[in-house]
Amino acid sequence: MSGSNTVALFPLRSVLFPGALLQLKVFEARYLDLVGRCLREQARFGVVCLAEGRESGREGVRFETEGTMADIEEVDAEGTNLLRVRCRGAERFQIIGAARVQPDGLWLADIEALAADETQTPEPALFATVQALQQVIASLREQGNAPFAEPFQLDDAGWVANRWCEILPISLAAKQKLMTLPDPQARLRLVHEYLKGKGVVG
Repeated sequence: MSGSNTVALFPLRSVLFPGALLQLKVFEARYLDLVGRCLREQARFGVVCLAEGRESGREGVRFETEGTMADIEEVDAEGTNLLRVRCRGAERFQIIGAARVQPDGLWLADIEALAADETQTPEPALFATVQALQQVIASLREQGNAPFAEPFQLDDAGWVANRWCEILPISLAAKQKLMTLPDPQARLRLVHEYLKGKGVVG
């Protein structure tokens, strides 16, 4: 995506990272319509972290100005007005100007794509954090859980950092800052220091 582009926004009390899986339960008319339109037009929508207000609210809502595009991968209907939607995070973006709300409550914004992470091999000092993620994946698989989309990219610093950021018990504000950090190696270093501080890695 180059230049500015107008997209629909889905404010959530979560931070979507590139490559992450996102499970949504959609029941509001504005988002049911959005999902239908995205499927028809093979379009994406933008996910932004909600800083103030309720996910279902239309007033007193404030969200971050940087978010992540979401690709719809699968939709299952559960009843007349309930959809379960599986998405995957794509590229990051920045909102240009002010977001605006339609009469039906759907938020729209002009956005500009942010540069994708360069593929970088994790620094040797961070290998313990890579190995720890590998162990987490193996443990979750044994429990029948698959929180990360394949293929796994354990040789990519940005991918490893993003997967850790998804599951670490840190604030949304901290996750937002990590998501927008342009240097994947720096992002992984911050994750490494956090895990070291918690005694997860040596």
